[in-house]
Amino acid sequence: MIRYLTVFLALPAFVSAETLNDDLFTQLSAAQIVVLGETHDNPAHHRTQADIVAKIAPKAVVYEMITGAQAALVRGDIMRDEVALEQVLGWNESGWPDFSIYYPVFAASVGAKTFGAAVPREAAREVMGDGLVAAFGAQAEEFGLAAPLDADQQIAREALQMKAHCDALPAELLPAMVDVQRLRDARLAQISIEALDDTGGPVVVITGNGHARPDWGMPAAIALVRPDAAVMTVGQGEDGVVPEGRFDAVLQSPATAREDPCLAFKKP
Repeated sequence: MIRYLTVFLALPAFVSAETLNDDLFTQLSAAQIVVLGETHDNPAHHRTQADIVAKIAPKAVVYEMITGAQAALVRGDIMRDEVALEQVLGWNESGWPDFSIYYPVFAASVGAKTFGAAVPREAAREVMGDGLVAAFGAQAEEFGLAAPLDADQQIAREALQMKAHCDALPAELLPAMVDVQRLRDARLAQISIEALDDTGGPVVVITGNGHARPDWGMPAAIALVRPDAAVMTVGQGEDGVVPEGRFDAVLQSPATAREDPCLAFKKP
């Protein structure tokens, strides 16, 4: 089991991102690994992450959005230059939301070592052909990838994948889609542990709510390999809607304006 630092004893089930308080920061600062979830296209979520990073002053920050090779390019004063950082990361070709909403997190982490945990597309495709264990490589068994999920979790994960893709996926693709998510969870956990060992922590992880959830996301993978690690998870909701998963704390921000994502599946 992860040695959770649960804040629900001291805080309500969720608090507004505008009212982050000293009690929460005290408990976050006591953790070795702080996992900060997000809805990727919500600028308020990234401002909250930046605020937490600035106050915790971690030794390392792990990003779901960049690879290890990209992270190696983040050196010197480049994090102080938004345009230069965007260019060196090749962010515009990445498919992630506009860099301007992510940049506050990078700016707040000046002085911390940058780690990338993104799974390259070719590795994700390898899951489809060679399987999850081969795609992850060494330590696959340690991170729980050699064993199938229990039936209830497999069903729940497949249902979430179908929902996330607007009920437009062929059912036969769902198991592989779940395996890709498991691969990403395990890689995030592996890189977070590497960051902790390399820097001594604390480590902050920037990732989506789905990967941040402690019941079956990357914190659960950390628990398999480093059960004594002090991990704290923060999910971020919109307009009072709580993200799925048993987070230590859930912060709330207004929803961002967005088109119906399912429109893309309806276009010819």
